[in-house]
Amino acid sequence: MGDKATGGIPHYYLYGDQEADVELDLLHIEPIRERSGPNDWRIRPHAHPDHMQVLLVKSGGGGIRMEDRQLPIPAPGILVVPAGVVHQIDFDPGTDGFAVTAALGCLRTASAGDPRLATAAGRPAVYPLAGTGLDIPAVIDTFHWLHREFIWSAPGRRTAILAQYMRILVVVLRLSIAHQDAGTATPDRDYDLLVRYRALLEEHFRSQRSLGFFAGELAVTPARLNAACKARSGKTASELLYERIVIEAKRYLVYTESTVAQVAHLTGFDDPAYFNRFFTQRVGISPGAFRKQAARSEG
Repeated sequence: MGDKATGGIPHYYLYGDQEADVELDLLHIEPIRERSGPNDWRIRPHAHPDHMQVLLVKSGGGGIRMEDRQLPIPAPGILVVPAGVVHQIDFDPGTDGFAVTAALGCLRTASAGDPRLATAAGRPAVYPLAGTGLDIPAVIDTFHWLHREFIWSAPGRRTAILAQYMRILVVVLRLSIAHQDAGTATPDRDYDLLVRYRALLEEHFRSQRSLGFFAGELAVTPARLNAACKARSGKTASELLYERIVIEAKRYLVYTESTVAQVAHLTGFDDPAYFNRFFTQRVGISPGAFRKQAARSEG
């Protein structure tokens, strides 16, 4: 996210964009041409530490490098780029399709009813749509429908966006089964450790603050866990933990009527004053001010 770099690899939310607080916006979708066209159809090496992407290539093509594997882009086809995977894309000029960038929180929500969706979304892959038995016009329409809901402000917008995203994840799952892992890239051990750490955070971030606890559960040293997190996300293990706590606090502040003191307890703080300082230090404004700011932006 932002323009942080680890080992020379930039980390972005959207390619070339500065850091954006999109956890509250679920996801982003845009036509491939909007970002790739102005960049001469080349997306240089980068990663999205906190977001995953699914791209639909309707026409055109090109090539994508994910980690150490170069793969051709079929048309029509689906590209899956999990969070933290370094990738570079060279589209053929005029390539048409959509790029969906979803926060990991959105992925967790959408896959809560079927963990296989998250598993399939965590596998870097390029899938041709032809010959899979999937209804290709229906797949393409799902992306178009998601784009329409994203740019309109109609009643039920968030629910409709999540519903279409779930349909896309089902497509990814069915493609992963149809292709039996052909056309996938293999992440390294740092990436695998980061994925397992994020999963562990989801279970314990409200109750555990000790890096030693998480490292012990993962059977690695704290230094090894930190090194993996820095290499694949640009952040330390503690920074990822604190970031997850802040995200949860923001959700309670925006989407519930809980008092700031109640939000503090819900996110694992015994002392509301300490929570206030913790939040303010990392967000730049107090929890109360953040809630007011979010209410004004919605109004």
